[in-house]
Amino acid sequence: MSSAYLTNWLYVAAFVASGAALVVLILLFARLINPSHPTPGKLFPYECGIEPVGDSWHPFAVRYYVFALLFLVFDVEAVFLFPWSITFRTLGTAGFVEMMLFIAVLVVGLIYAWRKGALRWA
Repeated sequence: MSSAYLTNWLYVAAFVASGAALVVLILLFARLINPSHPTPGKLFPYECGIEPVGDSWHPFAVRYYVFALLFLVFDVEAVFLFPWSITFRTLGTAGFVEMMLFIAVLVVGLIYAWRKGALRWA
């Protein structure tokens, strides 16, 4: 191996080490200057003024998580349409067919979720 190659890796290692040292230094500095005065009000689980009643580990309905997950999936996949629309003319027929297949998979997933009742809120 050449010395220039090893020197480049030495620079990378020094950069990573200096970044880690900077993170540790910032965290230590923040810990030193941070005022900490724990009072019973601050240690209370809810600071909204309402005392908690009952067990905090009650189960939520799964449909809320499924609804949120479906939103996230379709939202992220919709973002893929923007770069495609910008480069549509340069991709040609193959790009068009590929995007139509992508949209078809999304439509099939949407129909499946709709038929399973995942889109019903209540």
